[in-house]
Amino acid sequence: MQRVERWERRTGPVMMALAVLFLVAYAWPIVQPEAPRAFRHGLMRVQDAVWVIFAADYAVRLLLAEHRWRFVRTRPLDLLAVLLPALRPLRLVAALVLVNRQAGPRLRGHVTQFVTVATALVLLISALSVLNVERDVDGATITSFPEALWWAFVTITTVGYGDLAPVTGEGRLYATGLMLCGIALLGIVTATLASWLVEKVGDVGEDQQQATRADVRQLQREVAALREELARQRAAGGQ
Repeated sequence: MQRVERWERRTGPVMMALAVLFLVAYAWPIVQPEAPRAFRHGLMRVQDAVWVIFAADYAVRLLLAEHRWRFVRTRPLDLLAVLLPALRPLRLVAALVLVNRQAGPRLRGHVTQFVTVATALVLLISALSVLNVERDVDGATITSFPEALWWAFVTITTVGYGDLAPVTGEGRLYATGLMLCGIALLGIVTATLASWLVEKVGDVGEDQQQATRADVRQLQREVAALREELARQRAAGGQ
């Protein structure tokens, strides 16, 4: 896998920029549906171009891999990033996968940063997804991007005020996924906080143990000095 890793290091920044460009190109027409048709058509072409580049990148990495089946099996997100954009309704999901594939490895090990970025992306993708399917439906309550973003925030925190809710089956499917993500993120935050507390308690315990060991060593030195003094006094008394 060394050849694949070298290729990914060289192309990583470019692919990250393209992933963000893909997300912007898809989100813009949803946030501003009144944009000129030619502009929206151009953004669609940008999405197609980025998709082709990601497909080519996946093909190159697959050719460079020594064990190609293991490469496919151990990197399912990479394959999803190539397959999902072919289905236009799933392109928002593909945008999340594309950004995660590039940003995830750079943020792993930094739990706080990873959770922050992941939460922001999930909120944005969910708001855009629901707005895209709910805006023109009769009886819809989510008809603008601020409303969609508020709904996503309320849903991911599992508060659920009920003032805004999807009315379509696809919108409710997105809501279900968002609630599951909220529960998962809450679990990550709780586990991180618990780990931090255990680490701090362990540090305090270690400091106390070091202080105790230092006191014991000092007592041992004093006892040894007393024994030497007693030994000298006995020797002097005997003489």
